[in-house]
Amino acid sequence: MRDLVIIGGGPAGISAGIYAARKQLDTLLLSEDFTGQLGLSSLIENYPGFKSISGLELTKTFLDHLKEYDIDIRSFEKVISIKELKDFYKIVTDEREYETKAVILCTGANPKRLGLKNEKKYLGRGISYCVTCDGIKYKDKTVVVVGGGNAGLEGALELSNYTKRVYVFEITDRLTADEVLIERVGKEKNIEVLVNVEVKSFEGEDRLKEIIYTDTKGERELLTDGCFIQIGCVPNTGFLNGFVKLNSRGEIVVDPKTFQTSKVGVYAAGDVVDFNEKQISLSVGQGALASLSAFRYVRGLE
Repeated sequence: MRDLVIIGGGPAGISAGIYAARKQLDTLLLSEDFTGQLGLSSLIENYPGFKSISGLELTKTFLDHLKEYDIDIRSFEKVISIKELKDFYKIVTDEREYETKAVILCTGANPKRLGLKNEKKYLGRGISYCVTCDGIKYKDKTVVVVGGGNAGLEGALELSNYTKRVYVFEITDRLTADEVLIERVGKEKNIEVLVNVEVKSFEGEDRLKEIIYTDTKGERELLTDGCFIQIGCVPNTGFLNGFVKLNSRGEIVVDPKTFQTSKVGVYAAGDVVDFNEKQISLSVGQGALASLSAFRYVRGLE
């Protein structure tokens, strides 16, 4: 029987793990991988202590810190379900089962899809959800970034370093990113921002060749070599199957003071919870608080 099982190896999960280990809890951390959205970020400039650092570098820094402590880490193990028993919880994975007194859910989120015609067909053949992973393939070519938030503009700025032309599509009448990013984009001659734009379909043959969209003047077509969809994420809560309360977006509802979910002894932190803002620093703080709450709960059982 474990004191605590943490599910997820992003900033929230790693922070929770560090705090749990320092509190001498018998802790198991389960994660399918330790890359996640953080590892896919090309440049991070708003995390305290680092003026500029890549997502992979920051991920390694977090992991190196975690491994300094006595904590059991299981990678590449997928959680299938969580069951509530009389005095504990049972975690069922694709490899085995674990019993624990408390749980912290830090499963993060995955990129959101548009759900349009041919989107799946052209995945890897012109459509991507990761600028860092696939951007360099479009050197000296024309690309589109769908999404005018922080992720979209960060992606557009990265792409502008090596592509011929970058179009940013935003469905509302203005960009929603931080002002500092909007200013940077405005200074790049090869980035063009289009607002009030709604993508309707993706067209081509073996690869994406054009995007059909509408604006205030009607339907239009844009020839492009690639499209990066950066419109937010979907929380990874599908495996919970009603285990804890979720909001309308599928995020886990938590008490903001303790980060306890609707189940006693079960906590959640990071991009998977019902907070509007999704930031690395927030995830780290939430993971720490959830871990401290779990510690008090476990010690209270004793």
